[in-house]
Amino acid sequence: MAITTCKLFVDGEWITSAATETSPVYNPSEGVQIAVTPMCGSDEVSRAIEAAHTAFPAWADTPAGDRAQLMFRFKALLEENFEELSALVTKEHGKTLDESRGSVRRGIEVVEFACGAPSLLLGDSLENIARNIDCDSIRQPLGVSVAIAPFNFPIMVPLWTLPVALVCGNTFILKPSEKVPLSAIRMAELLEEAGVPKGVFNLVHGGKEAVDTLLSHEHVKTVSFVGSTPVAKYIYQTATQNGKRVQSAGGAKNYMVVLPDADMDSTIDGIMGSAYGCAGERCMAGSVLVCAQEAGDRFMDPLAEAARSMKVGATDRDSTAQMGPVVTQQHLENLHQSIAAGVSEGADLLVDGRGVKVPDTPEGFYLGPTVFDQVLPTMSIARDELFGPVLSVMHTSDLDGAIQNINGSGFGNAAVLFTSNGGAARKFRHEVSAGMVGINVGVPAPMAFFPFSGWNNSFFGDLHVQGSEGISFFTKQKVTISRWVDTKRYF
Repeated sequence: MAITTCKLFVDGEWITSAATETSPVYNPSEGVQIAVTPMCGSDEVSRAIEAAHTAFPAWADTPAGDRAQLMFRFKALLEENFEELSALVTKEHGKTLDESRGSVRRGIEVVEFACGAPSLLLGDSLENIARNIDCDSIRQPLGVSVAIAPFNFPIMVPLWTLPVALVCGNTFILKPSEKVPLSAIRMAELLEEAGVPKGVFNLVHGGKEAVDTLLSHEHVKTVSFVGSTPVAKYIYQTATQNGKRVQSAGGAKNYMVVLPDADMDSTIDGIMGSAYGCAGERCMAGSVLVCAQEAGDRFMDPLAEAARSMKVGATDRDSTAQMGPVVTQQHLENLHQSIAAGVSEGADLLVDGRGVKVPDTPEGFYLGPTVFDQVLPTMSIARDELFGPVLSVMHTSDLDGAIQNINGSGFGNAAVLFTSNGGAARKFRHEVSAGMVGINVGVPAPMAFFPFSGWNNSFFGDLHVQGSEGISFFTKQKVTISRWVDTKRYF
């Protein structure tokens, strides 16, 4: 199989990096290398920043309606190439084709949202704030915006920020994960085809040197990041110290709570989809299940059976596979170590996914659905973000105990309750310390017009991606107070 060398898109041109250090890109279903990502140095990244800085004044002066038209053309191309993009995500990430389709669709929804730029960018005004004095506010772009994207959603996460930043009048630099650059490259090709002006959008690759250049360069005004909590905190601290506006989404340890009155079938489906969708490699994955009161008596056996019967397979060739591999061999080994740690700490390994076999692709990076029971909040499998198909089950005597466990986790991305009791649902929604709450919804990821609202150690910053917060993040407000003396001289 030919190994693709990933190119950069800088100042309207596709160029080959001069970097000698590279990072391998795998098809995780096959366990084979398909590409190499150049680890760009500071000079190449700075060239992209300068190109975006040079393009900014003209793009900022482009009417909002014209900027929106670029997004209309981009959306049409994304739709036209929807299946190709979805298959590419599956190829380099490993999630099922349906999961890839869903993620690409959610990204396109943000592009649709951005098409409303003329309305979204409206300011405010008030006549006679004092006698004969009027006041109005307008939104203006900031400059060069940067997105540092994770491996788990190669198209969706870049589209959380790219279309909104552009329609707000900013220029943009995307650094995709070195593990999954191919989807971002194809998306960049479509944006080029849509007619993005030279220098307005740029794509670079790399590791820490590239990131640190983006975080410290004087021309960069905003930084958007999604990744693990330690890195998110580093990004936030470093970029803010260099005067940037930052939205930095970190990791999660999302809890799902089930009460005895929950509907059996829909609850099991919701838990399975949340815990094992995308092989657990998403910040919205439900990784801890709390059975409150006697819920464990009803749900544990059906849950274990559902996990054992889930089909794991090569998602790039088997349309019946319900779950694919994890992204790399190294990540697979880390997950094996985490499972071993859970066993040594005394948790009951109810379903062990380490022995899963996929005969057609034995070199793939596979781990089957794994279920731990009798997990305590102090155990590492309950505290740490494993980012894989491992579900830890706790038991509490009541809903209050479950909420206490959630609020003590330190994270705050999402929390879910399965119940048929409206009073319990209201209590949960009010008291739980998480930015996104699901009631009988396993993955409460908001649509494009609502913010992706992580809390606590799941987010560093003030303004989240998507919705009105996204518009506020990529603009600054200018307020004008006016008084005109009536001279009675009209022309």
